Amino acid sequence: MIFTLLQLLTGDLTRSQIASVLVLLAALLFVMFVSMPVHESAHAFAASLMGDPTGKLKGRITLNPFAHLTLPGTLMMLFLGFGYARPVPVNIMNFKNRKVGFALTSLAGPLSNVIMAVLSVLVSAFIHRFADPSMAASVFYMFFIYVAEYNFVLALFNMIPIPPLDGSRLVTLVLPDKYYYKLLQYERYFIYIIFALSFIVNRIDFIPSLSDIAFMAVNGLENMLLNILM
Repeated sequence: MIFTLLQLLTGDLTRSQIASVLVLLAALLFVMFVSMPVHESAHAFAASLMGDPTGKLKGRITLNPFAHLTLPGTLMMLFLGFGYARPVPVNIMNFKNRKVGFALTSLAGPLSNVIMAVLSVLVSAFIHRFADPSMAASVFYMFFIYVAEYNFVLALFNMIPIPPLDGSRLVTLVLPDKYYYKLLQYERYFIYIIFALSFIVNRIDFIPSLSDIAFMAVNGLENMLLNILM
């Protein structure tokens, strides 16, 4: 992503490539300022439904992006295409079943991204099927395709079963209590493992990246919807 932006600034792209980069950038900004706040709000809302109002009382059920975004997570989005926001505070003592409550609260965020991705593909499929061929239709089509891919990437990234990502809550769901609480104490250090894995995977050709998986998911879903709309 950052390489294409540098090309854009140095004038190394054709007119059509410039348009594509600008649409890609617009989709990325949309995801940062809409999808990520929805993701975090989903965590706080789910926690509230499960009995913990901590996130709600902290003002985290909001679409205001500045209540959620962090500088490191935002820079990751710009440089790597995936990132994270400020974690929603959760007091697991308020859950009737602590492990289940925490797991369902964590799952709500990635699920919101999957829902937004599916809706974006649905819009792109309608544009593809029913819109008159034009530059505007093409721009909107690509915008929603990019938004869908980014949302799938966010969902996949957050479902990696390494603390403090959401996927780890599903793993800890089956851990004995003594290991569960010990893992919670040290989870902030696992972020370095995530950075290392991201660096390695992006440089090994035979391992599909999150972007590759998201592209295949969007392509398969779009083809299915287009067949239904025919």
